[in-house]
Amino acid sequence: MGKRAGLTYRYESKAAPYVTALERAGFEVVRITPQSPRGVEGIDALVLSGGTDIEAARFGQLAGAHSDEPDIERDELEASLLRDALAADTPMLCICRGMQMLNVVLDGDLVQHVQDHPRTKGYDEDVHEILVQPATKLAEVLGCDRKQVNSRHHQAVKRLGAGLRVSAVATDGIVEGIELPDARFVVGVQWHPEDRVARDGADASLFSSLLQACR
Repeated sequence: MGKRAGLTYRYESKAAPYVTALERAGFEVVRITPQSPRGVEGIDALVLSGGTDIEAARFGQLAGAHSDEPDIERDELEASLLRDALAADTPMLCICRGMQMLNVVLDGDLVQHVQDHPRTKGYDEDVHEILVQPATKLAEVLGCDRKQVNSRHHQAVKRLGAGLRVSAVATDGIVEGIELPDARFVVGVQWHPEDRVARDGADASLFSSLLQACR
């Protein structure tokens, strides 16, 4: 029987690369949106996708001048899913906003606006290097200690959430990967591997490794 991955997102137009990456890895995709919410029952893995900024009040701050209008409905849905998935030890891949939400749910906080961090013009292009920390799940999955990535975020992890460890940083010090070492598979990445699975085997391995963690 095939494994089912729940995918959270707000807009259908943004979901396609994640669906493609998950189906390419061998998952059946279960769509989870604020318009059609559901819990973690009956899914084998959870993927939190990118999107708008998390409401600043969730990590004890006032919204800054550069912050997006919050999507409180999505924040609440994903926070609830994360808590339930963590309690059930459901394998998770948390991408960009998803990584930040993982950190916030575990009582970490964020830098609301990063100045001068490289950002991608094309969705899949290399824009900066990351340094992958040794002896981490991310290092095991990617099979490398340095990697070129794309980048579309303007917020970043600041204070690390409870139990998390940093698994990758950019050369400017921005946190690019986090994980829960004691979980079956809970990995967060700040870049967008879903845009690069057709040309980057390391990025594709994030999705195939998520599938392997379900077995």
